[in-house]
Amino acid sequence: MGSRTVVDVWLADLTFPDYMAPLLRLGAEFERRHPEYEIAIQSSNFRRMPQEIHEAALGGRRPAIAEYYYTATQIARDAVDRDGAPLFTPVERAVAGRTEILGEPVVTGDVIRPIRDFYSYDGELVSMPTVGTTSLLYTNKSVLDAAGVTGIPRTWAELEAACAVVERLPGGPQHGVTWANHGIFFQQALGTQGALMVEPDNGRSARGTRISLAGKEMLTWVEWWQRLHARGTYLYTDVVNDWLGTFQRFIGGQTAFRFSSCTDVRYTVAAAKEAGFELVVSRLPYNEQVPFAGNVVAGTSLWLGAGLDPAVEEGALAFLQFINNPQNAAEWHKISSFIPITNAAIARLEDEGYFREHPYHRVAPDQLHAGDGSLAARGPLLGDYGGIHDVLTGAMDDVLTRGAEPEERFRRAEAEAQVLLDAYHRDVTSGGLRGPHCFSVD
Repeated sequence: MGSRTVVDVWLADLTFPDYMAPLLRLGAEFERRHPEYEIAIQSSNFRRMPQEIHEAALGGRRPAIAEYYYTATQIARDAVDRDGAPLFTPVERAVAGRTEILGEPVVTGDVIRPIRDFYSYDGELVSMPTVGTTSLLYTNKSVLDAAGVTGIPRTWAELEAACAVVERLPGGPQHGVTWANHGIFFQQALGTQGALMVEPDNGRSARGTRISLAGKEMLTWVEWWQRLHARGTYLYTDVVNDWLGTFQRFIGGQTAFRFSSCTDVRYTVAAAKEAGFELVVSRLPYNEQVPFAGNVVAGTSLWLGAGLDPAVEEGALAFLQFINNPQNAAEWHKISSFIPITNAAIARLEDEGYFREHPYHRVAPDQLHAGDGSLAARGPLLGDYGGIHDVLTGAMDDVLTRGAEPEERFRRAEAEAQVLLDAYHRDVTSGGLRGPHCFSVD
């Protein structure tokens, strides 16, 4: 056999247990199906990946496919090589209306609407989603039954009322609810209330340049969170981004409820069974005082390199279709609890009876599809997203642990975030991303 065409694939390791193993298997399977190609996979921590790709591009190297965390989407759009040319090309444009590539059926047009919306610009899918997630409510139903609470909370008010009853239960949890002080929950609060984080149009119609972190909807969320904490209803571990700590408190029976990612479904179901309580997974509660707009997505996507050799581009495009074909996308969901990326994958899981046997795995896609597709529900597209998340969580930490007044503290946070966003745009408009602040990912 002659020399093979190499497709360099750079993957962002999300640090989940065995995250890379299924992707490596898919690379090997693609090679068996297409022996003329070599899928050369390398990985790096998702936080470091944007800067490593940038440095490689300045050195004259570029991946054929690169995975970016969702908060780095604007970074990927702005990435350029050492000559100032875009590093990536929109994947849907490269597909060019074809129905198959190297015999692999094209699935870009079948990506489920809420995830497609996040990774689209001007109606064009710019990158191929890989990991799709959203935030859900996890409930210790055994505690609710013991306390006499009927029904799983759907709204903020219902959650608050249920927590008040649970906290009076003799020998019950000390606190009602917990969640990590992480940027995604600020995004969910704005998205569900129909509010934008950046103007114009959440960065969807033009580059987002004006940040909003102290509007009515943000302060409604922050003040509600503060009130729950002051009453002892919300358990704060005093650690920013403490996913593990909140998981341990919930499984250990210190709270009846937890907000977390759908990626926790598989782990939490197993942990609850071992701990001996009945678990319910349901939609994330929302503010019932305003119309529900929708929940935002998180995750990763794969970007197609621009200016590739035609044979490399064909192999890269075919690989992007292959990893998300109905069988592979369905299996990836079973392994990971990530949202099935395509409608065909969801249909396959339905036909197999998987959702009947694992009903909690259906909650996340159903929740996303309940959204109205508005700019708020699509989530923001902006530079230095990770840095702005750090500003948000730092401000909330001050409110919860140091008694900072919410409106004053978040107006200061808004000013801090605007400085970060302005610095990002100065770098972009003056010739490309340069400062380390440009590559912050959270």
